[in-house]
Amino acid sequence: MQATATSATTAPDGTAATATPAISLRQVVKTFGDFTAVQGLDLDIQQGEFFSLLGPSGSGKTTVLRMIAGFELPSSGRIDLAGRDVTRKAPFERDVNTVFQDYALFPHLSVAQNVEYGLKLRKTPRTERRKLVAEALEMIRLPQVADRLPSQLSGGQRQRVALARALVLRPQVLLLDEPLGALDKQLREQMQVELKQIQRTVGITFVFVTHDQEEALTLSDRVAVFNDGVVEQVGTPEDLYERPGSRFVASFLGNTNLVEGALAKQLTGSEALLSIRPERIHVRRLDEPVDSDGLSTVEAVIEEIIYTGPSTRYVARTAGGQHLIVQEQNDSRASGAQRGDRVRLQWSSRFNYTV
Repeated sequence: MQATATSATTAPDGTAATATPAISLRQVVKTFGDFTAVQGLDLDIQQGEFFSLLGPSGSGKTTVLRMIAGFELPSSGRIDLAGRDVTRKAPFERDVNTVFQDYALFPHLSVAQNVEYGLKLRKTPRTERRKLVAEALEMIRLPQVADRLPSQLSGGQRQRVALARALVLRPQVLLLDEPLGALDKQLREQMQVELKQIQRTVGITFVFVTHDQEEALTLSDRVAVFNDGVVEQVGTPEDLYERPGSRFVASFLGNTNLVEGALAKQLTGSEALLSIRPERIHVRRLDEPVDSDGLSTVEAVIEEIIYTGPSTRYVARTAGGQHLIVQEQNDSRASGAQRGDRVRLQWSSRFNYTV
């Protein structure tokens, strides 16, 4: 399914987006020999959005980012930046900047000199350069490292310096190619918070490439989910997670139970494919009273129990052989079900999403 996001979508502040998009791609195709990496892409990214391109390796997301940057030219189609056709323009002719996973800092230059580098190329006067560099380092909360070399910084600090070097030029669009991929989990989560705060502060359109679903949901105003060179769905994190538009989106964004056939018909009256998130399902004893109004219920046997710390994951098998995954918080409401127990699984019927 090819998805299209147009300028009639919702802006980051929740209002209708009617201004010229920051980025507009129309029928963009990119081939490498006999391989088509991007297939007829239509996509609008609004001014000031934090927009993520999400998908597995080889899905086309990085190729799209490189075409926006000008590092790759589309085989056909058109790319506009703020209404200006840049399809065949060189990277330096586009008002964009790119932050890479490896940071690409000059090892022999100090932090301040790294941040200043682009301004020198633009022949910005020295007094203004110093002012802008100081402001950029304050923005990333690292004014104290101005005289250090990149080798004297932590991974998170180097990432922030790379951001400052890109943002000091005040590009119209900042492109980020999996910039947090080299960081460990704890530092990556910390940087996600800081990255979003920086984006809100500067108000620049961020286009973020990632294969990490949680990262995309955490950071983004909207997300485009890529699969085999096409966009399966575009929407807010809540839209994509709660109302997936395809089997791929439902299964790629977090864990889900995909139910079809007889069980789907039992639950909804139709055999159409359903997506039911594990955390929506509750485990109840068979002898517990149940008010079935507005609930979907099914009896099952607990086959596996996986303790994950804050929650427990159950694998339950229905009479028809369908396996359902349940994610239950380990709090006072936990069921305490054991392996082999016959239980009732129940959840609000409004969480039966047809995909």
